[in-house]
Amino acid sequence: MFSFVIRTAVHYTLKRIKEYYFYKKPLHILSYDFGDFYLYDTFIVGEVKEDVVISWEAQGKFLVDELHSIYQDKSKELIYISHRINDYSVVPSDWLKFKEYDIKFKGYCIVNYTKRGFFNSMLEKVFVPKLQTFSSLKEALVWAKSFEAVILDSSCYIP
Repeated sequence: MFSFVIRTAVHYTLKRIKEYYFYKKPLHILSYDFGDFYLYDTFIVGEVKEDVVISWEAQGKFLVDELHSIYQDKSKELIYISHRINDYSVVPSDWLKFKEYDIKFKGYCIVNYTKRGFFNSMLEKVFVPKLQTFSSLKEALVWAKSFEAVILDSSCYIP
């Protein structure tokens, strides 16, 4: 299995989304042993935990099924933001499996804090051509909010 390590900056300088002044309470937070996912009406922010190996079989399909059950058909209008504050590995070819599955996002971006992270995202762009990269979470959120808003009713997410 081919994977690569995503390296980020020194950990003490990086903050999780809930530590930022622009953080507002999400509709729901999904917390797993492999990461935390903050669900909003028009976007999702994912923060994968340290030293995790992300693969379609181990985490991807499970997470996609969860998101599909929460957002249902509205998933096609969502933006996914990968907030890379930790070092972890990805199986890049698994993006093809994600792409072939039912859930489709309107946009996908990665927030990197290092040159190495930027180069890793260029490799991922081979599998996800519409991938955007940013050097700050604020830039990614501004980009995500630039898309049309999707309003979810309360039945679309886990209470």
